[in-house]
Amino acid sequence: MKLATLFDAFAPADGQPPNRLLPFFGWCLSGSWPTLIMAAAASSVAGVMEVVTAYFLGQVIDAASATGPEGFFSANLSLLLWIAFFFIVLRPLAFGASSASNAIAVGPNLTPLVLSRLHRWTMGQAVTFFDNDFAGRIAQKQMQTARAVTDVATEFINTVCFALASLIGSAIFLLAIDFWGAVSLSVWILAYVGLIRFFIPRVRQNSAARAGARAMVTGQVVDTITNIKTVKLFAHAEHEDRAALSAMRVFRERSLEFGVISAWFRLALMTLAGSLPVILVGGTLVMWTHGLASAGDIAASGAIAIRIAQMTGWVSFTLMAIYANIGEVEDGMRTLTPPHTLTDAPDAEEMTRARGEITFDHVSFAYGRRVGGIEDICLTVRPGEKIGIVGASGAGKSTLVALLLRLYDSEKGRVLVDGQDVTRVTQESLRRQIGMVTQETAMFNRSARDNILYGRPDATEAEVIAAAEAAEADEFIRGLVDHKGKTGYDAQLGERGVRLSGGQRQRIALARAFLKDAPILVLDEATSALDSEVEAAIQSALGRVMRGKTVLAIAHRLSTIAAMDRIIVLDRGRIVEEGSHETLLARGGLYARYWNRQSGGFLGTEEEAAE
Repeated sequence: MKLATLFDAFAPADGQPPNRLLPFFGWCLSGSWPTLIMAAAASSVAGVMEVVTAYFLGQVIDAASATGPEGFFSANLSLLLWIAFFFIVLRPLAFGASSASNAIAVGPNLTPLVLSRLHRWTMGQAVTFFDNDFAGRIAQKQMQTARAVTDVATEFINTVCFALASLIGSAIFLLAIDFWGAVSLSVWILAYVGLIRFFIPRVRQNSAARAGARAMVTGQVVDTITNIKTVKLFAHAEHEDRAALSAMRVFRERSLEFGVISAWFRLALMTLAGSLPVILVGGTLVMWTHGLASAGDIAASGAIAIRIAQMTGWVSFTLMAIYANIGEVEDGMRTLTPPHTLTDAPDAEEMTRARGEITFDHVSFAYGRRVGGIEDICLTVRPGEKIGIVGASGAGKSTLVALLLRLYDSEKGRVLVDGQDVTRVTQESLRRQIGMVTQETAMFNRSARDNILYGRPDATEAEVIAAAEAAEADEFIRGLVDHKGKTGYDAQLGERGVRLSGGQRQRIALARAFLKDAPILVLDEATSALDSEVEAAIQSALGRVMRGKTVLAIAHRLSTIAAMDRIIVLDRGRIVEEGSHETLLARGGLYARYWNRQSGGFLGTEEEAAE
């Protein structure tokens, strides 16, 4: 079996990530334990090689002292051959196996294993999870935590297992030479552990604080860069600079605190390390003066003492790194392990292709507040019916659509599609039944083709082009050229589609919805960014696409929904009027006032943030 494939680097985890440290590590690393144990065993064998090296050194010195230079080689040929075999074959093989298992089997596979699990869990969070945090900060936490878990595992194998094997082997070897030497080493190890227990919690605490401050810097910088056009338009570069510098100052302070505790830790450990050669070599010299130890024993104990003293500095740095990484893991856990607030029911069914009947049954939702959102909405949309939804900003239009898509769960009442409660079917299968085009078009930093294919990834090239043509997007797409020279449907659109105009982005979003061909179509100001000439062509295309579909169209420009089968008027979260365009005008109510007030066909352009 190849080392690189000893475990599946993308295997899903079982259940929710725990919010306690050791169970969290178990969740992250499940499935990789046999490989980790193998790598730890290989590292331990390499650690024992250090003791064997000291043992052979002592054997050579004792043999040289016993035979003298004349007959040394003839009398000790077998010993020398064993030593040569050890240094040329066994020792390199042990260290090579340790290095290969960690560098090939463990390291490259653990990071994608942990990152894929964290990413899957984060993707399952409700939209409120992302609304309440920086996108850059969440991404930083995922990368930080995956890297830190990997570093803890690999460094534990590389260093702790190696060092423990060396220490245990050294204690056994010294016990064979001198009982009191072994006791002295044991006491020194206890002092070493005590020093670590004193410093490590402080290192861990400071590391977590530093990780949190670093993530805030990332979040602040990403937030500024994401909105760089707004920053420039409002001439707020200095304001954003101050905000970034403020976050950087906090990060610097946390880094200094970490640096101070790290320096004290290093000084204390190196002082303790320096005492070990004095204790072990001095003790063996005393034994030698009493004829209880040989010159080889002095050399072997000295080699062990010096190697352990040297190892102490290496281990201390590694332990600091391990506990710094544990601090970063704990910091990431706080962000990434909250339970999903919007989940599929245990017995949720897959929704097959819907007929398109939508029912809001006494639905209320106020985002957890006392006011806002919608209240006691009763509405049934028949399969294939086209309805327009009208209302001032904050009236509840977008809330209605969000509940249909089950981006939130209603606080009262039920939302049904074809008589099925949306909470009793899987979220993915529900959303596959709904095509949506919004005013704020979402574009990925991918090619034009990939952005359209998002509607139906298995579509053919001909179907992609047909959807683009229907959305009046084919012509401008063929003229695209990105910064790498890619053209047409292969051209990259930039982050959030920044290379395109608002109208172009909206036409690609329409093409995506056309390609999805879902039985329910939601249009939330879908043509608001288009000029009149393009809109006229799009409206014609929309008419063809809407045939046989249930349509919910939100619009401020009332002329775009005047031909709908029915128009729903919302005011302060309630349905206050409904009927055809002509019926509502004849009634002379709120819709008629909106229509008469408009000049050029607009009801208003305020943001829907209150919804």
